[in-house]
Amino acid sequence: MVQKLSILALLICFGFSTFAQDAYMNASAEDIEKTYLGGEAYKVKTFTQEFKSEKPKNIIFMIGDGMGVTQVFSGITAHHGHLFLENCKHIGFSKTQSADKYITDSAAGGTALSTGVKTYNGAISVDLNKKQIKTILESSEENGLATGLVSTSAITHATPASFIAHQPQRSMYEEIAADFLKTDIDVFIGGGRDHFNMRKDSVNLVEKLKENGYRYEEDMSAVKRVKKGKLAALVADVHTGRLSERGDMLPVATKTAINILSKNDKGFFLMVEGSQIDWGGHANSTIYIVEEMLDFDKAIGKALEFAAKDGETLVIVTADHETGGMAITGGIMNDGVVKAGFPTKGHTSVMVPVFAYGPGAEEFIGIMENTDIHDKMKKLLLGK
Repeated sequence: MVQKLSILALLICFGFSTFAQDAYMNASAEDIEKTYLGGEAYKVKTFTQEFKSEKPKNIIFMIGDGMGVTQVFSGITAHHGHLFLENCKHIGFSKTQSADKYITDSAAGGTALSTGVKTYNGAISVDLNKKQIKTILESSEENGLATGLVSTSAITHATPASFIAHQPQRSMYEEIAADFLKTDIDVFIGGGRDHFNMRKDSVNLVEKLKENGYRYEEDMSAVKRVKKGKLAALVADVHTGRLSERGDMLPVATKTAINILSKNDKGFFLMVEGSQIDWGGHANSTIYIVEEMLDFDKAIGKALEFAAKDGETLVIVTADHETGGMAITGGIMNDGVVKAGFPTKGHTSVMVPVFAYGPGAEEFIGIMENTDIHDKMKKLLLGK
């Protein structure tokens, strides 16, 4: 009897831990309300299309997790017809299938984008034989470039993890966190604090980060004041909250990371993820998706503003997959009203858009494999 109770307790603890990491998969907020009724607008700027060079010195790679064409157009409609994203005049499409599934997950999708290799669902930058594959972030480090990651999820979640870690399963959050210490990444901002300092092995990785020269912060008001050096910012125990809770975290984190990384004369590679567009799709919530899409567009605006002024920065915006099969069933452009329906709460297999701005942007026109995006970025940024 005691043994059975012990096993039950372990299962409950395991279940609670899993729920804490992946609660968004079961999100049902505003599930009944399918209509976004409009909100406060922000100023959308138009940027120059003239650049200093044919190839980029820097790449800002922006992933709207779960963002298909419909999610993009829901943002355009909600913002009365225009987004920062429209500055990207070179547009293509990416096929998202993984090596073992017609419908990818974020781990295999992120790995394809970060390494140029298709792998099995759940894999974090390892191939079908679970062999490590070098990521574009790691290659950039080896070539003396500054590197960074920004995410509205835990920084150990599948998409950001696939750029810096190598693990056979995406659920190995603490092992992924330990992989950060094996790199020389300059800036990372996101959630996931518990995976660094509340670990089963009792090792405090936050202290090790400090020993390695990182400035460590947990609050965005402090993060936005950082101008240089190495920054590790873990601003939530696991994932950051929805927009109403986290505020302007993503655009501020994006601008902060760019400011720090641009101090490197050799250039930089930065990946920015708008994680929760995907979660709105899982929840079948039009409101959630639109809120996250507009927040992601504000971050895109920060990237484009820098790129236009710098003249040597390529900004690429894409997705790892689409989520929810979102279909816009009605709307009012002038009022920012969006009504949508969803056939699934999972991912879908459709192609996702690829937008590009800056030197080398013309390489991202047409239909391509998700792995092609990595290959094109690496050739443009590193010449190989």
